[in-house]
Amino acid sequence: MERPIAWKKYSAAQLAELEGFASDYAAFISRNKTERECVAEAIELAKAAGYRDIEDCIAEGAQLVAGDGIYASNRGKSLILVKIGREDLTRGINILGAHIDSPRLDVKQNPAEEKNDLVYLDTHYYGGIKKYQWVTIPLAIHGVVAKKDGTVVPVVVGEDPADPVFVVTDLLIHLAAEQLEKSGSKVIEGEMLDLLVGNKPLCIEGNDGEKNPVKSQLLAILKESYGIDEEDFLSAELEVVPAGPARDLGFDRSMILGYGHDDRSCSYPSLKAQLALDEAPVRTALTILVDKEEIGSVGATGMQSHFFENVIAELMALTGHGEGTLAMRRCLANSDMLSSDVSAGYDPSFASAFEPKNAAYLGRGLSFNKFTGRGGKGGSNDADAEYVARIRNVMDAHDVAWQTSEIGKVDQGGGGTIAYILANYGIRVIDCGVPVLSMHAPWEAISKADLYEAYRGYQAFLTLE
Repeated sequence: MERPIAWKKYSAAQLAELEGFASDYAAFISRNKTERECVAEAIELAKAAGYRDIEDCIAEGAQLVAGDGIYASNRGKSLILVKIGREDLTRGINILGAHIDSPRLDVKQNPAEEKNDLVYLDTHYYGGIKKYQWVTIPLAIHGVVAKKDGTVVPVVVGEDPADPVFVVTDLLIHLAAEQLEKSGSKVIEGEMLDLLVGNKPLCIEGNDGEKNPVKSQLLAILKESYGIDEEDFLSAELEVVPAGPARDLGFDRSMILGYGHDDRSCSYPSLKAQLALDEAPVRTALTILVDKEEIGSVGATGMQSHFFENVIAELMALTGHGEGTLAMRRCLANSDMLSSDVSAGYDPSFASAFEPKNAAYLGRGLSFNKFTGRGGKGGSNDADAEYVARIRNVMDAHDVAWQTSEIGKVDQGGGGTIAYILANYGIRVIDCGVPVLSMHAPWEAISKADLYEAYRGYQAFLTLE
């Protein structure tokens, strides 16, 4: 059952809308390369759309009614947005769930080291990466440094054309005979991912005998530029990401090459679909943008935390359902969800890893994965047939281009999403998202058509009655 190419169906007006959406998306992921940055901009967009902070609603003892929009932030790293519908919440809500963290390098807590007149920052990789892909490319640093006095200093270096960039070096080919005999996982090992950040010694009168003059120069620059000391690294969250903006890919400009398509190519359309609801939907619409998916959805800002459940409990109270748990559990058990996460795009260069009939192809629309997991569906949510049929119906009714897929051949590998966590509440869930080439690489590729169809599909889902 080969699905048609989405590009063929667009009118001139739709192509213009597609290009506008893709341009806005590329700008968004170029500005926002960390979960903190994504949440901060999402909150500003939500406020502009009339959404209110749930904390203010709680403090005021407000009673929410159909059409009200609220948001809840979790430590500035995860976000929930809700548009109250006309139907009672106990009959269920429509949920879009995506993650906003991406694979990267994190600066360690005690990172600065001078070696042979070069100064480095040690890193620890975050999420599943091919480590050799992170060498010899320009890198930027995004994040925050929290000082003991409570001050939080934002840091973004490497994005402005006037900024310096940073790099992880590699061994020159002339001396790499032994290195090239190693397996891909050993060519570059984790402790080799040191970020080169300086070479110039601090030159002041009387410091000729200083042990680490290049490191001293780095610390002097950090003090002057940000007012931070070396010990402030202990309470810093600094993420090392590819430097530079997302770009159009291909002579026909049909694709986007950028960092963080996994999972911002799903979280951004989810956010925009949520905010596009300009009046009260039939069912309450909720979008969650969550952290830590790439390392198992753990921690206080991951999907396994009680943040989602706590917000639903507050939501029930703010809509007159009291503070007991029964109404909340009825709400969740009657709810529907799209776990908005990317799928592996079929790559002809690596065709042997895919099963062609059950692969996602770039340009054929939003991809649905009935199940994910690995080795016999291990760790998977497996959507029931009735729910899949319901989703098929709503997508076709709204003329959304869509396809189905699995993540490669059965024994090739696999992966997971947040879907199984939400399914634990009895929520009906299916994974769906944008097909991606070079997933988890510093630069990933997607089709603009698939991005646009994700937005249209998420809009259609939020109207589900």
